[in-house]
Parts: sequence; C-alpha cells; structure tokens
Amino acid sequence: MGAVHRALVLLKLMAEEGSLSVTEAARALDVNPSTAQRLLATLAADGFARQGARKRYEPGPAFLQPGMARPAPPLRTRVRPYLERLFERVGETVHLATLVGTEIHHLDGIEATSHPLRFSLRTGVKLPAHVTSAGKAMLAELPRDEVDARYGVALSGARGRELDIDLGRIHQELDKTRRQNIGVNFEESEVGVAALAVSLGVINGERAAFSIAMPFARYAQEDIDRFTAHLLTTARETRRALEPGSGEIGLDGARGAVQDVDQ
Repeated sequence: MGAVHRALVLLKLMAEEGSLSVTEAARALDVNPSTAQRLLATLAADGFARQGARKRYEPGPAFLQPGMARPAPPLRTRVRPYLERLFERVGETVHLATLVGTEIHHLDGIEATSHPLRFSLRTGVKLPAHVTSAGKAMLAELPRDEVDARYGVALSGARGRELDIDLGRIHQELDKTRRQNIGVNFEESEVGVAALAVSLGVINGERAAFSIAMPFARYAQEDIDRFTAHLLTTARETRRALEPGSGEIGLDGARGAVQDVDQ
C-alpha cells in the first residue's frame, strides 16, 4: 500500500508540474533518492512516465492516452475566481492549498495589504498538514486508515525519526475538525498566526482547501462565525460551479455545512 501511494503521489506531481527530477521526487516522498529512482523507473517501464530532457521524468503515453487523462486548466486557474471572491468577502489573506502526502502545498493566494499588521503570502510554501487549518480540513475527510497509511509512509522515510508526529493527537484533532467541519490553526504552524479553512473536496484527483489567515494579535473570537460563513458560502459556490454538468471540470467528495467552532 505504501508503494502504491508513493507512485500515485509521483503521478500527481508530474501532472501538476509537467516534469519531476529524482531529487524532487525524493524530497516530496521523504525517501532516499535511490528509492525515488526505482519508483520512477517502474512508472517509466509501464509507460506511465518517460525520461525527458535533463533526465527529468514527465507523464508517459499510458498516462496521457485518450480517455485516461486529458489536458485541463491548472487547479489554481479554475479556482482563482472563487479565491478572489473569498478575499473580497473577508478582507484578510486567503490561500488555495492542496494535500500531497502529509504536506499541504500553497498553490495560490491573495494578500490583504490594507492592514498595517497582516499575514503575508505563503504561495509556494509547503507545510506539515496536521498543524495547518487547510491540512486539518483535508485530512479530516480521509478514512482513519488512509491517514495512518500516509503518516506511516512519512515515518518510514529517510527523515522519519526527525518528524514530531503523535498519531493519537492528530486523530483527536481530526475528530474535532470533523465535528466542526472546519479546520483551525492558532499558532500551531508558526507563531503569531490564526487561520481557518474549509475543504473543497477532490477536484479531478486533487484534494483542495480554502483558508483565511490573519495575525493572531488581530484575531477575535467573534471573527469565527463571520469567517466560517464566508468560507462555506464560497466553497459551496465553487463546488456548484465545478460539479459535473456545469461546463467545468467535475468535483467530488465535498463536505456539508459547518457547525459551531470552538478552540
């Protein structure tokens, strides 16, 4: 199961980035380069990858054959109008993030520049999923055994001993997130941040989420209800626009309404 999950992560990264080096694959999977090389070679042998310029691996003919994978606008392009809508509603820094293994990747964001004290953009930054609002929102949608499998892969990697992971505590936090249907982060990922997030479900194989972040010094308890309402409204609009029959690319696995949020 671990090898299958790693292969799927590599296929997803190749589709997102266009090509992937052995070093980049090893870093994404948190494994030795030799292990990443074997996985990429296996994908290439089966036609799902091929080695292109500068020995980088890119999607192969089996992955690109008609009916299996079709070129589609990048996720950030399809979702950008709704990210802008969320920003207009909340006036705080907002991000679009995806879940890759046990990390979140910030694909896009809009910074709130009107506040003297504000949270700056994290676009391009990767963070451990279990300490971020977006990561919790996305992980909470997964079955418990899949969460265990993802962290099992991370812990068995080359840097597994260096990771500060308490699976029991993670599951407690995810249970809380499921009850609330919204992810929260109060100075867990970094000092001085307060963030809330909602999952968008799976958009063509990519699990995505919207988040709102602000300096903890400006955060107030009454912000939760307002931000939560805007997050859920915008997520519903995004799902409605991207679901089958809407003229856009389909979206699956989204969650329903939120309940009260507590710290």
